[in-house]
Amino acid sequence: MIPMSLARIAEIVGGTLHDVPDPDVQVTGTVEFDSRKVTPGGLFLALPGARVDGHDHAAAAVEAGAIAVLAARPVGVPAIVVAPLGPSDSNAMALEHDTDGSGAAVLAALGRLAHAATTELPELTVVGVTGSSGKTSTKDLLAAVLAPLGPVVAPPGSFNNELGHPWTALRADLDTRHLVLELSARGIGHVAALAATVPPRIGVVLNVGTAHLGEFGSREAIAQAKGELVEALPAAEDGGVAVLNADDLLVAAMASRTRARVVTVGQSASAQVRAVDVHLDDQARARFTLVAPQGTVDVSLGVHGEHQVGNALAAAAVALECGATVDQVAEALGAARAVSAKRMDVRTRADGVTVVNDSYNANPDSVRAALKALVTMSRAGQGAPRRTWAVLGEMAELGPETVVEHDAIGRFVVRLDVTRLIVVGEGRPLRGMHQGAVMEGSWGEESMLVPDHDAALEVLRREVAPGDIVLVKASQSVGLWTVAEALLADTVAEDSQTSEEFDR
Repeated sequence: MIPMSLARIAEIVGGTLHDVPDPDVQVTGTVEFDSRKVTPGGLFLALPGARVDGHDHAAAAVEAGAIAVLAARPVGVPAIVVAPLGPSDSNAMALEHDTDGSGAAVLAALGRLAHAATTELPELTVVGVTGSSGKTSTKDLLAAVLAPLGPVVAPPGSFNNELGHPWTALRADLDTRHLVLELSARGIGHVAALAATVPPRIGVVLNVGTAHLGEFGSREAIAQAKGELVEALPAAEDGGVAVLNADDLLVAAMASRTRARVVTVGQSASAQVRAVDVHLDDQARARFTLVAPQGTVDVSLGVHGEHQVGNALAAAAVALECGATVDQVAEALGAARAVSAKRMDVRTRADGVTVVNDSYNANPDSVRAALKALVTMSRAGQGAPRRTWAVLGEMAELGPETVVEHDAIGRFVVRLDVTRLIVVGEGRPLRGMHQGAVMEGSWGEESMLVPDHDAALEVLRREVAPGDIVLVKASQSVGLWTVAEALLADTVAEDSQTSEEFDR
């Protein structure tokens, strides 16, 4: 964040100073909501949590170096205090464990601070990305392709809500040239609110799928929410650019909802930035020819899965709009690796077992994409196909369609000729996935329904053989990554992509 005095911050957020001996002292460090990560000169956010209230850690944060605390009540140390928002306040933002409106007040203040701080950076280009799936992977690719053009700030993992969005924006300073932000939605108006907090100049809409179908009710409602991003962009004459997926009809139709200049991407012949001659290597990494108005170049992606082609095209289109050459884009895409954890994290153990940890989240579209990558990896090479294992948990937030969608995934596993399916968990959706596989392929032992992670691990440890490939995928709430991590911990992992690369 650019340096700001406590008096200036209080003015921006509409707060009052408490226990502040010098209103002119400046915040020069980072803004943090975890008191353990406070840096000297920083600002601490007092937010309610599942087990603790950030207000109770205010003194510790100041002792650790924070200049002050952004809080909803006086905390006995230097603080900027904002009034709690009531549940009926139309400006209140949803925050779990916020029983008295204090968290909503601090979040609203954080948003106002992020808006003011980024507005004061005239050389900054803000890029927003949304879609039902692929946001985080695309965000990582965007950071990679924009890096040659100057310092980039992008969120770690999926910091894409009312907290992570402004928190990430406040990482930008006078040296930052590009700020990449994810925008998520749990309902109509959420993307618009995030875009108003930190207005983007370039907006990317990847796809409209079935993620959060239970919350929205239909793909058309999801499209309405995702399209709020392009509605928020400045007009073409003011530099606004909307990057839209030409291969998704609901996304392509958003061109009529924006004043910005539209750039289409995809594998369709009509796409302005497109991929032709796409093929995959033995690790399901795509190679293709990138065709754009700025030129043509061969691209070899460093990330896994054919679905990454669309993500890479979106990133390439943004970088080209920001002044990159096609050669710079190709080089950056080739060097990019999975940065955010538990997303197509491919590692091979010393005994030749490959574990694909794609367990951070799951929806029907992303599960199908991961399964296709699994099968592609198994069939590469000159020998017989490698045995494949799909270890799948529940896909959350699908609403009334949840059993149907889980059944369809079970049948899809059979149609792809995956060797074994382990469905992990209990409940109707998971029974539906198992039964879908059994009914589609008249399977017996090929599909197993096990109650928990330990049971899945017991089967894998007993039956997985050297050379097998194991995909682990489920919604984040399932925490199925523990299975992937345990498999990798069973022997020393050897892969060209080290843990340092994945954790950076």
